[in-house]
Amino acid sequence: MAGILGRLAQIAAAVLVCATAGIVPAGAATEIAWWHAMSGELGRQLEKLAADFNASQSDYRVVPTYKGNYTQTVTAAIFAFRSSSQPTIVQVNEIATATMMAAKGAVYPVYELMRDESEVFSPADYLPAVTGYYTDLSGNMLSFPFNASTPILYYNKTLFRRAGLDPEVPPPTWPEVGTMAKRLIDAGAACGFTTSWPSWVHIENFSAYHNLPLATQSNGLGGLDAELVFNNPAVVRHIAQLADWQKTKTFDYGGRATAAEPRFQQGDCGIFIGSSATRADILANAKFDVGYGRLPYWPDIAGAPQNTIIGGATLWVLRGHSAGEYKGAAKFFAYLSKPEVQAAWHQHTGYLPITKAAYDLTRAQGFYDRNPGTAISIEQITLKPPTENSRGLRLGSFVLVRAAIEDEIEHAVRGDKPAKEAMDAAVERGNKLLRQFERTKP
Repeated sequence: MAGILGRLAQIAAAVLVCATAGIVPAGAATEIAWWHAMSGELGRQLEKLAADFNASQSDYRVVPTYKGNYTQTVTAAIFAFRSSSQPTIVQVNEIATATMMAAKGAVYPVYELMRDESEVFSPADYLPAVTGYYTDLSGNMLSFPFNASTPILYYNKTLFRRAGLDPEVPPPTWPEVGTMAKRLIDAGAACGFTTSWPSWVHIENFSAYHNLPLATQSNGLGGLDAELVFNNPAVVRHIAQLADWQKTKTFDYGGRATAAEPRFQQGDCGIFIGSSATRADILANAKFDVGYGRLPYWPDIAGAPQNTIIGGATLWVLRGHSAGEYKGAAKFFAYLSKPEVQAAWHQHTGYLPITKAAYDLTRAQGFYDRNPGTAISIEQITLKPPTENSRGLRLGSFVLVRAAIEDEIEHAVRGDKPAKEAMDAAVERGNKLLRQFERTKP
């Protein structure tokens, strides 16, 4: 008996040592912390991804944690480094790519991770419109493409019918948006159209879709010394038109980020321009038939429409974790790359299928035929071969730059400033932020 008790004491002591040393006892799954910025229906789909991966094997357990919006999530991860409590994986929006690239000691580039763990990972498997954002000059992918979207047009077919508009024909151009929105107002709608993400829709994608430069140096992809140049006549005219439409609620500014989305879901606005990934939430909340259309364009601008660019986020791996956690993260990324997993994510959320195989599988499954409008996002980003103006953007501190742009858009739509003055100010303020970032980069 004494020998048995002594042996039990030895086992208990060993377990205690393992726990205090951070060593996972044999048979226990290695936990991989994943901080993310998705709530609502998208958050539920993200949690299902993690749960399905966890159920597919027993060695690793991905633990997703919602940390707020994109800015709050990446800020939380940065602060966590101070106490060595950073997650293994963090979801970071696309406009923070330059900032993450500058944090060389903090990130474990995904191409290195997958190589070190002998997991198959080829940029050629992913859509070029997606990989261009997240690769270095040598073509190495620095983060894992996860949720990519592009802005599309949604419309309320019920309100269209009430206004005498054809419910099967969305407005393809901005002049037609204005005309149809006015008809909606006349028929009793509270507002004609609204949009989310003002800078992303009306400056960043507007510029790409009309083949206009947002900034020099190929929109920043070619170097840190890029300068914003979007205060051109086409953009100024567009913002001035929004301000004019605002006076009659033909256009009604709904706020930054996703603040305007409920106005469409509740039936206040007949037309809404926002992320293709809003589809899941719209279908979950709207009490009316939803129609889909491409992002509008100005038909008198030569070359338009060109192609839209993506928004969304990627998954960055952070330094400071165990070999087991990194092996699990690589396994998780390999799982997320499976065509059937990516196809389901695309179909349930409205995000782009980030791999060619997932797109082909979705089409073969008949999803686009059964769900008209769901292929619009793919059609837009692949409408024409991308140019230097429509490949995407990589500008330092762009979260702050975007805030300055949206501040000036708000001045214009409120009538505080003429559109030209507002766009000039946005460029000036943004360039100051870019120069600050350039000076502080190691």
